[in-house]
Amino acid sequence: MENKTILVIPEGKVRDYVDGTIRNDTPEEYVRQTVEKRLVNEHKYAKERIAVEYHVQIGSGRKRADIVIFPEGTTIEEKKDQQNISIIIECKKEAVKPTDKDNGLEQLKSYMSACNNCEWGMWTNGLHKTVYRKTVDEKGHFDFCEYNDIPSADGTTDENERPNRNTLKKAFDDNLLFTFRTCHNIIYINEGLQKQPAFFEFLKVIFCKIHDERNLLEPIEFYTTSKERNYKDGQATVYKRISKIFEKVKKKNPQIFDENDTIKLTPRTLTFLVAELQKYALLNTNIDIKGKAYEEIVGANLRGDRGEFFTPRNVMKMAVDMINPKDNEKVLDSSCGTGGFVVTAMNKVIERLQDRFKEQYGDKASWSNEILSAYNNTISETAKENFFGFDINPDLVKATKMNMVMNNDGSGNIMQMNTLLPPQEWDASTRTHLEDALGVKRNTIKNHTTIGFFDVIVTNPPFGSKIPIRDTQVLEQFDLGHIWQKDDKGNWSMTSRLQSSVPPEQLFIERIMQLLKEGGRAAIVLPDSILGSPGLEYIRHWLIKKTRIVASVDLHADAFQPHNGTQCSILILQKKTQKEIDEEEKSGRIIDYDIFMTMIDHIGHDKRGNIIFKRDEKGNIIMTEKEETITERDTEGNIIYRKETHQEKGINDQTVLVADVFAKWKREEGIAW
Repeated sequence: MENKTILVIPEGKVRDYVDGTIRNDTPEEYVRQTVEKRLVNEHKYAKERIAVEYHVQIGSGRKRADIVIFPEGTTIEEKKDQQNISIIIECKKEAVKPTDKDNGLEQLKSYMSACNNCEWGMWTNGLHKTVYRKTVDEKGHFDFCEYNDIPSADGTTDENERPNRNTLKKAFDDNLLFTFRTCHNIIYINEGLQKQPAFFEFLKVIFCKIHDERNLLEPIEFYTTSKERNYKDGQATVYKRISKIFEKVKKKNPQIFDENDTIKLTPRTLTFLVAELQKYALLNTNIDIKGKAYEEIVGANLRGDRGEFFTPRNVMKMAVDMINPKDNEKVLDSSCGTGGFVVTAMNKVIERLQDRFKEQYGDKASWSNEILSAYNNTISETAKENFFGFDINPDLVKATKMNMVMNNDGSGNIMQMNTLLPPQEWDASTRTHLEDALGVKRNTIKNHTTIGFFDVIVTNPPFGSKIPIRDTQVLEQFDLGHIWQKDDKGNWSMTSRLQSSVPPEQLFIERIMQLLKEGGRAAIVLPDSILGSPGLEYIRHWLIKKTRIVASVDLHADAFQPHNGTQCSILILQKKTQKEIDEEEKSGRIIDYDIFMTMIDHIGHDKRGNIIFKRDEKGNIIMTEKEETITERDTEGNIIYRKETHQEKGINDQTVLVADVFAKWKREEGIAW
């Protein structure tokens, strides 16, 4: 990728993706810009074929169509004639309904009717999308038939046959988020389900889509044609087709789905979901795009009340880059939530694996199905052997499993359990599964002193005084569950008395150390009170005694906003060996070492969750125009290359800088990992 030019956009404005015009940054404009990116990046329309805010003559009045597309080769002069338009697209903000008298579907039909050669039209508000194909009967009357999507630039539609694996598209920017929202909206409106059941029905459909994508050597089964979508018997056919896939999904994922589970959606609803999802290659879509879409949907439906708040993607990436998991290391998130940390760590390892495959077999687009299948199998094996997640919330465990499946598998090692319980009280089947997955002897897991299996832990434990731990059986496993006292010389010592209650994050610090191998390392999100509160000095004493404090990253106050305002830091710790601890106790002094410390002054969003972009001295947004070479396959499966120019707003986010600075510091300190 090559940086071309720097552009400056005034505050409250956006630069149109197609024609470069500076426009007001409104909710409707956000929808239009997202659609424009899909037209260019997914449907492959050249920007020269697209016109924005095109004047259409309707009777004696003139209206402005949001987006119009002309046939290839249309001249500038011919574009002045609206009769040469082939596709019209209307974009509205979310609040506008399709049934709206002036701005809904009827407005689109009137525009299409006024342009004789306009065959296709699309109306969308980001949550709802309707596509029409216009035909003319013998009497000259227009008929508008609903279709799944507008045709791509090469003219292909889903009218006659199932999609081709070579034509599945990677999602760009917020289009997958739009699609996920639309799908959830379809279930919510048409089925009358509450948010949580609706979400889990959506998960079943995603599982089916992923399973079908993995079945590389067979024709695509996850599809619907427009004719099937529009008629009851066709919808029944689609339901039967997807249900067959779901039967295979259940057999492969018995820990997620019951044997007698079914897709509890009507054939009509299921068909509409398939129509929305079928064009995408979810496995090949960028992980950040998938992660953003998935986690927003999860967060809107499963956000818990147990002190859970989900870590922003940029903070997760920074923590994982700093902790730097190696290819063969066992990695755990002991409070995995929706799986963001596990997926981020897994994909860091997968990136290195992909680079090795590229060295041997060339660009990924040129890989045969056999090589791609071998690559996917290697990823699945790596995920199965090395990546683990625990969480107490069964719904979040299901969500994490789905996140793992959507990001190359490894879902088998995501377990529903109370991590703080004495290990001997963990469910017997969970202990057995964990021992088998870790490759240790049966009955190895006996108590809190026999669980040090992991090389790397990266996690954001639940915290807060509203969910204290009072169970004495839990507290007695931990030094930090006891009362500590300080002598006249300022030395701390643990008493035999238990505290009456302890916030969970304090116990999680010690549990994480128990779960690590000697020399293992952890990145933990913690409230700043642990690092600075006078009353918690004994915890800092314990940390210095048991661990090497490698780094402390002070996060911006808005890091977890808009959902939580707790001031947090990321602490990177390395577990000392028992030999190191014994030697320091014998000598009466801690070996001196440096600690990497930094503050994040710009986190990339404000307390309402709105993105903060980089600005010049006048307050204008700075954009970078970039040129990128895109590698893809055409409908015949041939590899083609094309240049794509796009603009990017620079997000005012310092987390992207920390890992490189930290890596340099580690080298200077002689830290090998």
